[in-house]
Amino acid sequence: MAKNMVFLGPQGSGKGTVISKIKDKLGVPHISTGDMFRAALKEGTEFGNKAKEYMNKGELVPDEVTCGMVKERVAKSDCEQGFVLDGFPRNISQAEALAKITSIDKAVLLDVPEEVSLKRLTGRRQCRECGTIFNLEFVPPKKEGVCDKCEGELYQRDDDKPDAIKERLAIYQRETAPIVDYYKNDGVLASVDGTAAIDSVVVQVLDKIG
Repeated sequence: MAKNMVFLGPQGSGKGTVISKIKDKLGVPHISTGDMFRAALKEGTEFGNKAKEYMNKGELVPDEVTCGMVKERVAKSDCEQGFVLDGFPRNISQAEALAKITSIDKAVLLDVPEEVSLKRLTGRRQCRECGTIFNLEFVPPKKEGVCDKCEGELYQRDDDKPDAIKERLAIYQRETAPIVDYYKNDGVLASVDGTAAIDSVVVQVLDKIG
């Protein structure tokens, strides 16, 4: 089985959902950029502190800082047997920087058209209390507007509204989509039909990564 993996795909392609369903089978940590940032900030690591300086000024965190945080994270003992990166790399320069940090055995692309991403993301709801994410179409809460886990209020984030989603998808096409060819040229790309039912997508992914 592939050890070091990255998951690619536009917002709403289901990367987080698929990884959550297969992570126990993989036996390696799931590293999302959001979780990585929060941990680095909480632990006060070198690159976490650098990121905080930019964030406090309302500025984007530069690639070299983000890449430094990834390097810190994959050097931890729980990544000795491999890892799954979700949300990184986001552009070619990050992909090239990652190649200098470690090798990537498989890049899994969850391929979905824009209209599917739009439909999925506009149906997304998040719990204000525990952060759990639901989807009105695919993973609806048992009770409308209420979190299954903690009974917190579910809400629609501003970045999940149609205009914001279209802007994010445009950024993906401009900056992140070229990474697909980068990994294809490296011979490690595995493309999966992300529009299929979630269980079918999981089977496809497990087959592709061996």
